[in-house]
Amino acid sequence: MTTSWKRWRIALTGTLLQLCLGTVYAWSYFQKPLVTAYGCSNSQVAWGFSLAICFLGLAAAWGGLNLERFGPRRLALTGGFLYALGHLIAGLAIAGHSLLWLYLGFGVIGGIGLGLGYVTPVATVAKWFPDRKGLVTGMVVMGFGLGALIMAKAIAPVLMAHTGHNLSQVFFWMCGIILVVSLPAAACLQNVPAVKTGRPSAVKPAASAWATLQSGAFVLMWLIFFINITVGIMFIGFQSPMLQDLLHARSPELTAEALSVAGATLIAVSSLFNGLGRLFWGALSDKLGQILVFRLILISQVLVFAALVVVREPWLFGVLVCYVLLCYGGGFGVMPSFTGVMFGQEVMPTVYGAILTAWSAGGIVGPQLTAFIKDHYAGRAGQLTFIVAALLLLVGAALSLRLCPRPSPA
Repeated sequence: MTTSWKRWRIALTGTLLQLCLGTVYAWSYFQKPLVTAYGCSNSQVAWGFSLAICFLGLAAAWGGLNLERFGPRRLALTGGFLYALGHLIAGLAIAGHSLLWLYLGFGVIGGIGLGLGYVTPVATVAKWFPDRKGLVTGMVVMGFGLGALIMAKAIAPVLMAHTGHNLSQVFFWMCGIILVVSLPAAACLQNVPAVKTGRPSAVKPAASAWATLQSGAFVLMWLIFFINITVGIMFIGFQSPMLQDLLHARSPELTAEALSVAGATLIAVSSLFNGLGRLFWGALSDKLGQILVFRLILISQVLVFAALVVVREPWLFGVLVCYVLLCYGGGFGVMPSFTGVMFGQEVMPTVYGAILTAWSAGGIVGPQLTAFIKDHYAGRAGQLTFIVAALLLLVGAALSLRLCPRPSPA
């Protein structure tokens, strides 16, 4: 097998693994059925998703630190297995009406599996493509963004119909599907063969990585990544009801079912942009540079959120939503190569894993901030959310201006 084909095979199987893991973003599809099944509040059920994202980031940080020790194949296989196990436990929890076991299964165990599975193909593929880091890492994480679309529009509806809307059976089936898809894909991952140069490294990668994690540049990158994630997640849960409100104001004769279909369509289309944004911005960063592209992502969204404050046209609202999701996904597409450019490829797995803890924080802060605004300013929740998001993005853009790439070696 030629090296060229081998590295593309690894990139494709890494994308397939991410596609499987990205089904976690379809949680909202099960939100209302789970609320009905448990007879509890939306916030109680939503903690299953929040915990999954939280432990995703924490496990990704640990995985980045230990990638060289255990190797990509072992970590990816463990991640796929744990994510499937999380669905199995969630199915048992639903059958037994236990929220605690839902949190433990889908949230903690499934989230750890997500983190180990997510960081591994991204860091591994970046090593195989030193000439196209942005394009290929963007392609790999694009799979994660598209996972929700496939789950919500294809897999979940089929399983719900097949099981007669038996949620526990749906999660059991998902466990099997994840095992069948993720484990063979994970088994294909491997490191680039080591090249002996005869020159000892002046600084051990582990020591260099720990020094990097204590640097001001790392803190700045973590903060701008956290801000981009937070504003995206704040918005993801708002898009459907806000579109429905605009449509109802424009056409009061529309039925609740028609409004719901319109909201679901927007979720599907914006999910597509979430996935494509990872590839588009990642590829663009190879041409323009990662720092400049990340600044464009942040600054352009300030203008978009400012426009959303006054927009009343449903179609224009939908266009702006898709752009926000394009940028949300773009942050994930650019950050792997951005990390390599800033700190060096030798410490990229460790530093990138650590920077994904921003995902954990954003996954909690974003929804909680949105919930606070909705609870206390119900009449102006949408506008205030957009204003807060625009202000956060301004802070992120200002922080990004303080970042400079490390000088290239002579």
